[in-house]
Amino acid sequence: MTTTTAIERAEHLKAALKAQPQRLLIGGAWVEAVSGRTFETINPATGEVLAHIAHGATADVDLAVRAARKALSDPAWSRMSAVDRSRVLLRLADLVERDAENLAVLECLDNGKPATLTRAVEVEGTIRTFRYFAGWPTKFGGETLPVSPRSGAQILNYTTREPVGVAGLIVPWNYPLSMAAWKVAPALAAGCTVILKPAEQTPLTALRLGELALEAGVPPGVFNIITGFGDAGAALVEHDGVDKVAFTGSTAVGKAIVRASSGNLKKVSLELGGKSPQIVFPDADVKVAAASIAQGIFFNQGQTCTAGSRLYVHKSRADELLDAIAGAAARLKIGDGLQPDVDFGPLISQEQWDRVNHYVEVGSAEGATLAAGGQRPANLANGFFFEPTIFVNAAPTMRIVREEIFGPVLAALTWSDQDELVAQANDSEYGLSAGIWTNDIKAAHRTAAAIKAGTVWVNCFNMIDPASPFGGFRQSGWGREHGRQAMELYSETKSVWVNLS
Repeated sequence: MTTTTAIERAEHLKAALKAQPQRLLIGGAWVEAVSGRTFETINPATGEVLAHIAHGATADVDLAVRAARKALSDPAWSRMSAVDRSRVLLRLADLVERDAENLAVLECLDNGKPATLTRAVEVEGTIRTFRYFAGWPTKFGGETLPVSPRSGAQILNYTTREPVGVAGLIVPWNYPLSMAAWKVAPALAAGCTVILKPAEQTPLTALRLGELALEAGVPPGVFNIITGFGDAGAALVEHDGVDKVAFTGSTAVGKAIVRASSGNLKKVSLELGGKSPQIVFPDADVKVAAASIAQGIFFNQGQTCTAGSRLYVHKSRADELLDAIAGAAARLKIGDGLQPDVDFGPLISQEQWDRVNHYVEVGSAEGATLAAGGQRPANLANGFFFEPTIFVNAAPTMRIVREEIFGPVLAALTWSDQDELVAQANDSEYGLSAGIWTNDIKAAHRTAAAIKAGTVWVNCFNMIDPASPFGGFRQSGWGREHGRQAMELYSETKSVWVNLS
């Protein structure tokens, strides 16, 4: 993606966005919010208003749920063959691929992340996700079971897999498009109807995904989109017409969703916060580890649930490793993500900037040493930019070690005793992911087994594939996205007994 192309695309997209307010998708039609209200979405790199977005609320959620319930029993969807459902998902993947450059620039404008990285990682991941789950409708079914009734009767017992029903999908602002795909793709593959609620900070690629879904042949009411704030998400969670809620976001909001969803005991899956440890053994390849550790905390400006924000490095390699990580941080080009050489954009909002800055102040006050970053870049007066930040001499009790910052802040600790290391790495309310760096295969496997996390990477980090289950232990969530496990989240098992005697 060249500079001219990205900037030209951005100007074209901005003009189209400003031409008319962005509406809700309900029952296959683009409609204004019942209240007629809108809200602004801005470019975090510049503060420019990009578009006015329909301000959906409780009344709009109710209309969307009714449309989704109607579509759930409509033969156009409920009786669509597995092969045809696969074809719809494959068409949607093709359309995302066709529109990939525009989607990358749109995400850059709305979220701030560099367009080149967004195209290579997030948009490409979205395409792969839809193509992967397009393969499941023809393979996801029940089985015949050899039951042994006490009566001696001849019994046929088999199971079927049926869609759970209407799914409310609430996605975050850090990876707006790919997180939508993670939920929409398996839900549609399982035969559900969905109501997607994107984050209010980043609604634009979700709305474009809705347009592409209609173009792909998704029947009216199967894919609905409500843009708005927390009250819209709460109405979706509480609605008795919603059978399942899938949420990615903070642990605090996840807990609120669990409480609010109890009215009809709807199924809930949660992908929540993390405070992932990076563990470096003395025999690790420091050059390789440093590059990946820097990427693991500074990619997407640290606004990643799996961000490797706790570094445990053996004291014999600490200076060498930290110098290499600081060098990698210094080489990051910070700026407007439309520029092709930029690989580090702004934080999402002033609120997030203030949060990250507060944690930097807390870390210094608690006694950690600020080794790099910790402030706004001197040459970027506008936008929500914050330098890649490294603390050394951190301690296990410090808040920068224990609490999720959701920003580009690395807290480094040293270790010498392996048992104490594992205990410290596991001393967290979270358990989403971890990284291990060693050339000792026995140490790698022993440590991976001891770490309490849903994903453990050895000599790599942030490797994600739609075939491999993803989710966390402890307060990092419930359930697993990706793979067969994702299909199970959006389905029910029915057992059928037939007396053949």
